[in-house]
Amino acid sequence: MNRDKLVFLDTETTGLGADGRLCQVAYKFLGVEKEALFKPPVPIEIEAMSVTHITNKMVADKEPFIDSKMFNELEKIFAAGNILVAHNADFDAGILKKEGLQAEKIIDTHKIAHYLDVDGEILRHSLQYLRYYFDLEVEDAYAHDALGDVRVLEKLFDHFFEKMIIEEKTEEKVIEKMIKISKLPILIKKFNFGKYSGERVSDVAKKDSGYLTWLFNQKVMDRENGINNDENWIFTLDKYLNQDRLF
Repeated sequence: MNRDKLVFLDTETTGLGADGRLCQVAYKFLGVEKEALFKPPVPIEIEAMSVTHITNKMVADKEPFIDSKMFNELEKIFAAGNILVAHNADFDAGILKKEGLQAEKIIDTHKIAHYLDVDGEILRHSLQYLRYYFDLEVEDAYAHDALGDVRVLEKLFDHFFEKMIIEEKTEEKVIEKMIKISKLPILIKKFNFGKYSGERVSDVAKKDSGYLTWLFNQKVMDRENGINNDENWIFTLDKYLNQDRLF
């Protein structure tokens, strides 16, 4: 397939909270891999260090990401309308946005994984779990290293692309469908809590729509009260209650 518009990218950050900033970026574009560490404007949290093994000492003498060579390269790449491909892309796109970079077109392999998991059989949809679930062959790819994750990401994208082209027929339609899916919240297939834990949401909708209505109202109330914006469950419950077609 033609990859000329695809930017496979991953970031490692100082933490997962609202104050998190990037400290490592890796991407692959036009067949060329690039990776670098950067000095973030906030300290790297211990929890993040325990996962990525990137320490404050390692980035102390690095340049900030903003106005770096990589920043300027990515700014031009995204300005030209190229497509950001990432796993849990909302997170990576949000981190880039904090640095002043905006990707207008996005493909999120995390959301594609949920979309293609029609029966809700996959227990987890993290990048590394899917790597081994689909038995992807990836060389020199270490978990929680940005460049290693980019290599897994590209293989996962290829796996999903081959599945989707059977129905969509052309590369252009697959990419369009992936972008469309990536703009929507996740449609959850099974409950993982409560009295219907392990059951399909579609089955519960048929036998106890009242429970779905109650849960939907609770989720909306929580969002309005600023407790938790669980957009995936709100989206899912609304769809099953109204039986709308997604695509």
